[in-house]
Amino acid sequence: MPTVFRIDGLRVVIWPNDHRPAHVHVIGAEGEAMFLLHCPGGPPELRESFGFRLSDVNRIEEALAGMIGALCAEWRKIHGNF
Repeated sequence: MPTVFRIDGLRVVIWPNDHRPAHVHVIGAEGEAMFLLHCPGGPPELRESFGFRLSDVNRIEEALAGMIGALCAEWRKIHGNF
C-alpha cells in the first residue's frame, strides 16, 4: 500500500513506480496536491494542487514539514537516493 502517513484523514502517498525528485502526493475527498520534499532536510514545496483551498494547502505543508525526516526515509526505502 503506497500510503505512508495520514494527515487529518488525508492520505500521504509515495508511489512505488514514481519519478525523482523525491515528492509526495496528498490525496483527499477535496482534491490532490503534490509536494517536493527537498530531501534530506526540506522544506516541502507545493508543486501543484487541485481542489484544495489555500488554507488546506498551508496546513498540509506545515504538517509535511514536521515529518520531513520520516518522509525522506520512506522515499529512500522505496526509491533509493533522492
